[in-house]
Amino acid sequence: MDSNNMFSRRQLLELAGFSAGATLLGHALPHTANANSTASVASFGPIKQIDAGLLSIGYAEQGPSDGVPVILLHGWPYDIYSFVDVAPILASRGYRVFVPFLRGYGSTRFLSDQTMRNGQPSALALDTVAFMDALKLDKAILAGFDWGARTADIVAALWPQRTKALVSVSGYLIGSQEAGKAPLPPSAELQWWYQFYFATDRGRAGYDKYRRDFARLIWQLASPKWNFDDATFARSAAAFDNPDHVAIVVHNYRWRLGLAEGEPKYDAYEKQLAQAPQITVPTITIEGDANGAPHPAPASYAKRFSGKYEHRNITGGIGHNLPQEAPQAFAQAVIDADKL
Repeated sequence: MDSNNMFSRRQLLELAGFSAGATLLGHALPHTANANSTASVASFGPIKQIDAGLLSIGYAEQGPSDGVPVILLHGWPYDIYSFVDVAPILASRGYRVFVPFLRGYGSTRFLSDQTMRNGQPSALALDTVAFMDALKLDKAILAGFDWGARTADIVAALWPQRTKALVSVSGYLIGSQEAGKAPLPPSAELQWWYQFYFATDRGRAGYDKYRRDFARLIWQLASPKWNFDDATFARSAAAFDNPDHVAIVVHNYRWRLGLAEGEPKYDAYEKQLAQAPQITVPTITIEGDANGAPHPAPASYAKRFSGKYEHRNITGGIGHNLPQEAPQAFAQAVIDADKL
């Protein structure tokens, strides 16, 4: 989970919310199923696998083979099913949609047992570039949230020639270890409680033992008005059973605090990212009006996008998992970014 807002005491105590909204323009209707429901949920169908760089990447694909490629990137602790309602909308509009599991999730596996289980941001971005190479995609629209938004931002910044357009929930999420050293006000640090938890051996062991309980808590805190049901959660929670999941998650957050080393082969990329590079490709940033996760204010990052740019606020009680809570609004942002 990524970004810089404050959890209120009310949010911390009330772990389930209500749903409201409309599906017109920037408004969206959150899912309102009973949280204890076990109703059937949508599926992508068979998951494909492709060797790409260091990984065998599991992914879903929809849409015509000659369509404009779109790569949808999920975050933590979520998975490809954040886009299960977005992908068919885009496919119906003629896009060729790819939804890969990030390293440490679902059926994505490292090709070698000797490869470091590295969660640093540039490594995840290079996974996306390798995925495009393996699929023989010269250029694609990139869209994501949380870790996926950061990954898409990095690819767009460092490899603009591979990025047709960008949709990023919570905007510009590129950071660095140096920036991570700066202390925040206590209210802001509170939002990152899990980051400090992961910095300890107790936290690593606790996440490994209670990864599903942990993920459910994050979902509830990050999207306080999204009343997801048990079947919806279980569909995604299976992705956390990946044998590398805990190692990748813990390394990602420890690396951000400078408590874990990365790999020298990524140093040049991280040095570029530490300079907060401009993103020049056509971009739409979006934010939900009920995002309970830390996230920056749109005004703080608007100038980081020097190409054609638009920001959208999505209302109706939409939280952190914006593509799953407001799939029509997210899909429309992808379509519109393609036209900027």
